[in-house]
Amino acid sequence: MAKQKTLTLEKLYGADALTIQEARYKMAINAYESYFGKGKKENYRIFSAPGRAKICGSHTDHNNGKVFAASINLDIIAIVEPIEANKIAIKSEGFEENGVWLENLDVQPEEANTANALIRGIVKGFLNRGFCIGGFKAYTVSAVPVGSGLSSSAAFEVLVGTILSHLYNNGVIDPVKIAQIGKYAENIYFGKQCHLVDQIASAAGGFVSIDFKDNDVPVVQNINLNFSSFGHHLCIVETGDPYDLTEDYNTIVSEMKQVADFYGVKKLRQILRQDIVLNITELRREVGDRAVLRALHFFDENDRVSAMAFALKEENFDDFLYLVSESGNSSYKYLQSVYSSSDVTRQEMAVGQYVANSILKRKGAVRIHGEGVTGTLQAFVPSEFTKRFRLQIERIFGAGSCHVLTVRPFGAVELDIS
Repeated sequence: MAKQKTLTLEKLYGADALTIQEARYKMAINAYESYFGKGKKENYRIFSAPGRAKICGSHTDHNNGKVFAASINLDIIAIVEPIEANKIAIKSEGFEENGVWLENLDVQPEEANTANALIRGIVKGFLNRGFCIGGFKAYTVSAVPVGSGLSSSAAFEVLVGTILSHLYNNGVIDPVKIAQIGKYAENIYFGKQCHLVDQIASAAGGFVSIDFKDNDVPVVQNINLNFSSFGHHLCIVETGDPYDLTEDYNTIVSEMKQVADFYGVKKLRQILRQDIVLNITELRREVGDRAVLRALHFFDENDRVSAMAFALKEENFDDFLYLVSESGNSSYKYLQSVYSSSDVTRQEMAVGQYVANSILKRKGAVRIHGEGVTGTLQAFVPSEFTKRFRLQIERIFGAGSCHVLTVRPFGAVELDIS
């Protein structure tokens, strides 16, 4: 495979954002030199990895289902210099330096839930797959809000993997492999059981349809189009402070598993929707109505992912918006992941959906963001409504609660800013 080409700032961010981004990267270089000391400018390498938005496929991937996602125009950037020392040192703006010596890549239990764990795990993942590794120092600056459901951790993992790919592997490592290594690091070293969607969307870029029928070899399909030509913004709305909803998440997983167990299979992907419909009376008696509804949601979401990919290929944005809305409706009514059943007094996402739909008046589309039960909404808003949408949303949920975004056509990349 040929080495991936570097991009210019204008190509990545567009002419309208060029001045702002030039200033941002200049500040990052100054911060790098202030922290690590001035190096040779010709040795500097510049990288960017985007956050992501999950658009369809709520709670499908843990049953070998399909997911539709997109990278966004908020990213983490890194000023990087390769070093001879067998160490990776990363200073992220606003945080203490993280450093990993490459001689010891075993899991360090005391590093759980830290950036050091992710770095160590990614390096080990590279070695496990026979790739080359080496030392570098980096200064990173993130525009991806932590806790907003835009996958800042996945962007960081993909960023580190992309740096190692370009510095020591001629930039030829496939984005899906980089994503899989990031997931490995998060699962084994960081200690969080995530799925692969976030890392793939950040690594691959643009709109992406992912089929997890075979988790080891997911089928990834990029849909290349100019999102801005459709005259919409992607808005992410934080409707409330996050709180521990692990039990709600686990209940969705376990109830879908109960339906799979009823048929003697491990995953819902191994049966058909018709199997549930034909046996629905006995199944309801055995596992309860909510489990049945959640399983039916799984099959409908899979169909919507395929239909979304087809709609965008045909540049039929109206059909795409309809499917986004239907995904949101299904998550509300059948998956039932819009609020926690343990505290029905908190229904901020339901309030947000009502308010957003009232503002849009049947234009655009609204759904919960990602897996739900997290307090974040997603809306595709016509450009002429965006200012009013943001003002009215923030009047209810607070200043800064509405992030106005666009879809970025590129995944993690090396940049040429000379």
